[in-house]
Amino acid sequence: MSATALAVVQGSYTMDIRAESWLGGVLLADSIPVADGSESRDRSLAVPEQVSLTVPRRTDGFDWDPGTDPAHPLAAYGQMLRIDYGVDVGGQFEWINRGWFLITESSTDGDTVSVSCQGLLTLIDEANLISPFQPSSTDTLASVIRALVEPALTVSFGASLVDRAVPLGMQWDSDRLAAITEVLTAWGAAERVTEDGYLLIETVSDADAPVLSITDDRATGTVVRWAGSTTRDAAFNVVVAQGEDANGNQIQGVAYDGDPLSPFQYGGNFNPLPVPYAYQSSLLTTVAQCRTAAAAQLKLLRRQAFRRLQITMVPHPGLVTGDIVAVTGAGLRGARCAIEALSLPYSPGEQSLTVRVL
Repeated sequence: MSATALAVVQGSYTMDIRAESWLGGVLLADSIPVADGSESRDRSLAVPEQVSLTVPRRTDGFDWDPGTDPAHPLAAYGQMLRIDYGVDVGGQFEWINRGWFLITESSTDGDTVSVSCQGLLTLIDEANLISPFQPSSTDTLASVIRALVEPALTVSFGASLVDRAVPLGMQWDSDRLAAITEVLTAWGAAERVTEDGYLLIETVSDADAPVLSITDDRATGTVVRWAGSTTRDAAFNVVVAQGEDANGNQIQGVAYDGDPLSPFQYGGNFNPLPVPYAYQSSLLTTVAQCRTAAAAQLKLLRRQAFRRLQITMVPHPGLVTGDIVAVTGAGLRGARCAIEALSLPYSPGEQSLTVRVL
């Protein structure tokens, strides 16, 4: 987003939605008349992105009801929508790409067509293995990911990842996405689909600088409040990652919750004794690998258990899950928070964010 657009979305502004339909790399429609809709993202889900659209059935002589036509722009036979969110920056729109979404269902009721879409990880989630997948002796973590994902999605790897060989004897029977998750967890990595439709694999981290400062000010349309509940069920302060070395010996690496601001801090008031969460994988063959996996798993699990805030604000089309924001409100001042879930309306309205305090 330009500096002008970033300034505009801090207050009231005029917006628009632009949607294109593609099938097999061929543009089917470049101006779908979106009347209403919304987008939600939640990092706790296997497929984080969900989109719903409302389209008038007939506009300018074209029938947007896909009926039985498998090549219709709104049919659910591989059609993908590229959606852009427009911000009026002084007589013209600046378009912010929200990403690519796979149409999963279209239905017509009277003069309205309802379209449901999901993120591109749907292609992986629904494609179970038809025979056991066994890596070869020359495979690495990166090559296994590529073999499980491509050509459905093109994989890109972050520069900080260090590739390594996969131990012999690994096998996954049916669940393709579960196999990918196991490899990523052992690697200390996480995946996300970029706005350009690539599957980006990168090191698990919450160290990025804040992209936006949010202040609790009802006069300007932003409300920050605590959300969720508190429980000791399934809580922990230590992650233990276990594996097996080349000689068959059991090995492990440990990561302690040492954050002094964490309510689960090891040695703190939660419990002065270790309360472990155990994780085991045959992909871990050295103590160093176990330690890396344990540290990454600690970060991932804390996303589910740590303190959460609910934010209601003027829609900001530049935000996605995983972004870091600085929050002032609900007793916090400039606290770094990670966006775990969001809901973005595709018509004038309010945006909601669920953020985790880091």
